[in-house]
Amino acid sequence: MPSPEITVRFAARAIDAVRQVAAEEILPRYRSVDAALKSDGSVVTPADFAAQDALVRKLQAIDPVPVIGEEMAAAEQQAIFASAPRFWCIDPLDGTKNFSEGVPFFAVSVALMEGARPVFGIVHDPIADEAFHAAQGTGAWLNHRPLVVPREAPPLSRAVAEVSLRRDAAQGLRSALKRHPPYGRRLTSGSSALSWCHLAAARIDVMLHSGQKMWDYAAGALVLQEAGGALAAIEAGDFWGTDAWRRSVIAARSPDLLAEWQAWVGAELAR
Repeated sequence: MPSPEITVRFAARAIDAVRQVAAEEILPRYRSVDAALKSDGSVVTPADFAAQDALVRKLQAIDPVPVIGEEMAAAEQQAIFASAPRFWCIDPLDGTKNFSEGVPFFAVSVALMEGARPVFGIVHDPIADEAFHAAQGTGAWLNHRPLVVPREAPPLSRAVAEVSLRRDAAQGLRSALKRHPPYGRRLTSGSSALSWCHLAAARIDVMLHSGQKMWDYAAGALVLQEAGGALAAIEAGDFWGTDAWRRSVIAARSPDLLAEWQAWVGAELAR
């Protein structure tokens, strides 16, 4: 199947579909749903399933390719990835724990993938009514405005950092960040997709994550890259060359700031 041209009309249809799903399936359930735990310990709600079902229908009406959704069985996800040259990758509700606890920081994340790379992505924050989107090689936008990371970035010592490290990974790094953090302020927001976009919008300055799944990074990483931000994997310089199913993240507003951030992290990991 030939790749679609990511036209303004294509993007508008996809953004409208995502906004509609958020308005119809997610926001009416905000602060009124019961959460459950999945086998991996993460939280899921009826809004996740309702939004995923609606997104599948609407996105396949725009480009009728398979959909990998977070709430699908792993075997089904892997079968699509192995056999489909192009597919939608969606997180119907990124930040479900926040959503279930009434914290207004969650999003819908949608990417059109060709192999292990996104060619188009949307991250929609229904509370702030912000739709970040990007197309490979053509730039990024916030709602209808071009999104470009400012050229100037603070030094690492004054940076605002988004950090999320698993308890079973990088224990030495976790300890170092607590003992002598190299940045000015740290936060952990609970929504990977929005963190990428807030970095692209210069609301934060650097990011570190020990491992994100495909639906966590697919749309947001494209937004950051197309906005002019810098990204890599913790263990490798090429973010896109690592395992598509779980990619670590080290990213920054600018290449110089990323280099400073990488140097500090690398030195701590080498101890």
